[in-house]
Amino acid sequence: MFLTLLVVFLGFWMYHDPHGFAVSAKALGSGSWDALSSLFTGLIRFFDQMR
Repeated sequence: MFLTLLVVFLGFWMYHDPHGFAVSAKALGSGSWDALSSLFTGLIRFFDQMR
């Protein structure tokens, strides 16, 4: 049920405000990429220190 509501909401948002949706998706993707890069850099440094 939740997934259906999420898909309907995202579709409604994409249809009524495509520019706002694109800007939000870009910001979310950029932030996620930065967070994952930082996480993996930290993990690599941590495991290098354990050797």
